[in-house]
Amino acid sequence: MSFRYLEDFACADVAFEATGRTVEEMFLAAAEATIGVMLENPRESRDGEEIRFELVEDDLEMLLFDFLQEIIYLKDSRRLLPLDISVTIGRETSPMQLAARARCATLDSQGNRLLTDVKAVTMHRFAIRQDAGGWNATVVLDV
Repeated sequence: MSFRYLEDFACADVAFEATGRTVEEMFLAAAEATIGVMLENPRESRDGEEIRFELVEDDLEMLLFDFLQEIIYLKDSRRLLPLDISVTIGRETSPMQLAARARCATLDSQGNRLLTDVKAVTMHRFAIRQDAGGWNATVVLDV
């Protein structure tokens, strides 16, 4: 599971590619990249409110889109950023179901400072691909 930010991919936005051997690993890498844009030193945050949420979608790309949008929504509505996320994705049924659990950092407490205010996930060049090495997603965030 990893991610890399893509330079010169989108003007005035942040783009990244997230990879994983499994779909779940790719989703977690995309979440880590999204949170890394917003929070200074996310791995050092020590807050601890735990949240759970579920998402349902017919399409895997839209499920990832909704998952990343939920992270942004939590930041905007509750001043929380999910850390230590675990996801389970049921792709055997239609619609697909995602169940997530996360420990959250509270913004502005214990030095958790917002670096960049991500407004939304965009559909610009948004894609998921599967290859011999696993799963890859390309995401552009509106900042």
